[in-house]
Amino acid sequence: MPGPLAGYRIIELAGLGPAPFAAMMLADMGAEVVRVDRPEVGSLPGSRDLLNRGRRSIAVDLKHRDGVATVLAMVAHADALIEGFRPGVAERLGLGPQPCLERNPRLVYGRMTGWGQEGPNASLPGHDINYLALSGTLSAIGRRGEAPVPPLNLVADFGGGGLLLAFGVVCGLLEARQSGRGQVIDAAMVDGAALLATMIHGLRAVGLWRDERGVNLLDTGAWFYEVYETADGGYLSVGALEPKFFASLVQLTGLGEGPEGEGPEGERPAGNAGGDVPAQFDQARWPEMKDRLATLFKTRTRDQWCALLEHSDACIAPVLGLGEAPHHPHNAQRATFVEIAGVVQPAPAPRFSRTPGSIERPPPAAGQHSAEVLADWGFEQADIERLVAAGAIRTRAGSTTPGETAPGGTTSEGAS
Repeated sequence: MPGPLAGYRIIELAGLGPAPFAAMMLADMGAEVVRVDRPEVGSLPGSRDLLNRGRRSIAVDLKHRDGVATVLAMVAHADALIEGFRPGVAERLGLGPQPCLERNPRLVYGRMTGWGQEGPNASLPGHDINYLALSGTLSAIGRRGEAPVPPLNLVADFGGGGLLLAFGVVCGLLEARQSGRGQVIDAAMVDGAALLATMIHGLRAVGLWRDERGVNLLDTGAWFYEVYETADGGYLSVGALEPKFFASLVQLTGLGEGPEGEGPEGERPAGNAGGDVPAQFDQARWPEMKDRLATLFKTRTRDQWCALLEHSDACIAPVLGLGEAPHHPHNAQRATFVEIAGVVQPAPAPRFSRTPGSIERPPPAAGQHSAEVLADWGFEQADIERLVAAGAIRTRAGSTTPGETAPGGTTSEGAS
């Protein structure tokens, strides 16, 4: 079945990281996304460049007058365009918002940058770690007495960047259906990284968060919200925040005895932990309890602890490796991961009951679908041949021809 964005046509001016992630999400949800690649840039080997999955590629020389004209002709038939260049680059190419919106007033023009389209840093280079740092969010991530720890490049690049851009584009498409007018979406990773920390700012405003790493409820300060090593070198995540889950953790690990007759399902006041376990929010004793629980968890292997605790109210789950996660029974039953063209990868999300998302094709090579795409978007065969001969567009050996279907599609609800 078609995904919820089926029928929308989106042009992606090829870039790296967050913009392709946004395009991937839109393609996963059924939008027809065409990636405009540069002819001279090769991609990772075929199906390995997973952020490019689900869409076709046309290789266009954007320094060639006819190449720019080709993209503008496609813009006339598109619902949205995504670009991830530094501010001013798209304008210099002749593909900025003004000529695109003149060609198609209903176009949603999505822009992905690190610093945004204006501001003192707008023209500067940067990466996830820089945007995360300037947002203030990085300062809160890390352990007590240690330097901040970048959480891979997940927060600014993908959560605060690509996901924010995809959300913005969909919002723009919905608004354009009502107004009949397009607009420009300015998605900045520094803005998104700040936005993702909204709850932490709220806690700080009421005195429930200190500007010190590793001493707060959610930053490994609390002994009941931590990662612990086990006897075999594995790790467990512990997230027993609510009083009844905290009580279950204490009881099932044997740290303390609960009130008589009360099981792990029962409510239990945070000030009455039982035995020699202090009150849950006695912060002065958090370091002591962390040491005690660390010592306890090293007495058994990860899987032994999981057999006892994983399916309890103690809120414990094993820390799985990237290669392990697809095989966990829960992930396997839900088909959280799928295999496309021999590569295991996360399935589309979120899930829709009637119009599920899908991965229609593996990632393309640059220019793999140039002729096919132009034919589908209304170009005459003679015009396609002229553009190829002029070097404005490039085709690739082994390219699909108009009407040929790529293999390997699967829905987000199906197993590999």
